[in-house]
Amino acid sequence: MSKKNNQNDQSGSFVEHLTELRSRLIKSFSFLIFLFIVCYFFSTDLYRFLVQPYADAVLAENLDRRLIFTALHEAFLTYLKVAFFAAFFISSPLFFSQLWKFIAPGLYKNEKQALLPYLIATPTLFTLGGCLVYYLIMPLAIKFFLGFETIAEPGVIAIQLEAKVNEYLSLVMRLIFAFGISFQLPVILSLLARIGIIDSEYLRQRRKYFVVIIFAMAALLTPPDPITQIGLALPLLLLYELSILTVKFIEKKEDA
Repeated sequence: MSKKNNQNDQSGSFVEHLTELRSRLIKSFSFLIFLFIVCYFFSTDLYRFLVQPYADAVLAENLDRRLIFTALHEAFLTYLKVAFFAAFFISSPLFFSQLWKFIAPGLYKNEKQALLPYLIATPTLFTLGGCLVYYLIMPLAIKFFLGFETIAEPGVIAIQLEAKVNEYLSLVMRLIFAFGISFQLPVILSLLARIGIIDSEYLRQRRKYFVVIIFAMAALLTPPDPITQIGLALPLLLLYELSILTVKFIEKKEDA
């Protein structure tokens, strides 16, 4: 009889956990939808913010350029993308906080102390990656691409950039996500170290392989130009070296 009661208690506890998880997911997605609606009303301002690196590069070169759209629905869909991108970016801390509230009651105090820095580091590193794209990589890349324009001369047709709204903003958002996700490298490596899969000596001995992997990732995640590829690879190399120091610190702390 007691065995049956234990099974019923376990089943009830499992259902309660699923109910709590569903409730927190509903809250997160409801907040995401609410932010999406709010961000859509400010989509014009968000669009101007994302386009500013292109505008600054064009003005710096004293060029008369514009962004175009070639389909009737293209601008509308672009504003929807911008609104969803901003809503997802803003609501991500809430999602992580709901995830933390779900798993925290089942953790010991030392486990909470171990996981909490990762929940703080993840959005922080993602934001740093996005800022690097917006304030450094995109201006350099735009200036690089504008360098391929040619002026009209006798017998030579001018080659000028007329970027499409959708393609430009898709590129910016893709790069922000690529850099933000790639900047999670220290978080991933330190978590692997905590569960015993890797250690600092393993990372040091295989540094040359990781260098090749990092440059291959940069080539896959960025456009085919040296500015963005090197702009992603170099910070990742620095983060990899930082990961080695972080893993070494974790090992010393566990030994102590």
